[in-house]
Amino acid sequence: MKVFVTGATGFIGSHLVPRLLRDGHELRCLVRRPGTGRPLEEQGAATIQGDVTDRGSIERAMSGCDCVIHLANVYSFWEADRRTYAKVNVEGTRNVMECALAAAIPRVVHVSSAVIYGRPTDLPFTEESPVGPVRFSEYARTKYEGDRIAWKLHEQQGMPLVTIMPGSVLGPGDTRATGDYIRRLVRRSMPARIMEDSVLTFVHVRDVAEAIARAAMRDDLSGARLLVGAQRLSLREVNRMVGEISGVPLPALRLPGPLATAGAALLTWLADRVGQPPPWGMSTDQIRTMKKGFEFDGGKAERELGIAYTPIRAALEEEIASCR
Repeated sequence: MKVFVTGATGFIGSHLVPRLLRDGHELRCLVRRPGTGRPLEEQGAATIQGDVTDRGSIERAMSGCDCVIHLANVYSFWEADRRTYAKVNVEGTRNVMECALAAAIPRVVHVSSAVIYGRPTDLPFTEESPVGPVRFSEYARTKYEGDRIAWKLHEQQGMPLVTIMPGSVLGPGDTRATGDYIRRLVRRSMPARIMEDSVLTFVHVRDVAEAIARAAMRDDLSGARLLVGAQRLSLREVNRMVGEISGVPLPALRLPGPLATAGAALLTWLADRVGQPPPWGMSTDQIRTMKKGFEFDGGKAERELGIAYTPIRAALEEEIASCR
């Protein structure tokens, strides 16, 4: 099967590509810069230079494919130019989805995020739960808008669509917010523990890749939304595991929630003026997301796709080993 993949050079993509190649699929991966695609080419995937903001490059790369997997997005909690979120997460998603519809691609897998639900009334929430009234970051808000575009094309024009919504993804190779937090703990550069009572739903990156790969192979899942994640852990429990695995003592200081929120507001204000990310990942969006957390039931993906979730301790062990 010919599969078109966006975001193949990212964290999840780096685990998805070898998973798809093992099944013998022919991959076409959209890459923004030729040099970044070399590891994909060495594994046997074809790379096409382009961008999700450039419809022409999408159309050329997608032509003749049997499946589209859309992973590309801006996943961060601070950007010097806030317009980047909408440019990629909203308009980029619109471009990929509309091109897939025009090309009559028979299978479309859109990788979203559990954070689009905000804080639903149901806890733990499921795919059928009404979303909460507020998204707690510009990342979550724009991912939600991108999802709405994809589902509108499905509902009104019949585009075959499956949405995969992972929780907080852990594992080797994570260079984003969660990985940065763990590295700071291991390297003892995190000055304090924060939001330890907050609960998030975690998942191993290979489980996410497996869920995407299996969903892409199914003809009978069009219209499905699948939350992917199993273990609901407080940040206190995650911190404790990181300390046990790494043998590194955790920060002695615990910063109360109101102080963390106020500190993030100040550091974000400064970051906006100097054009550099806030230190320690202390942006307003990240602290709000950590504070609210997200607790969901990922059992539907387990049942529908036949996946078995990996214990989160194993994901942390691999992530800590890789960052060392």
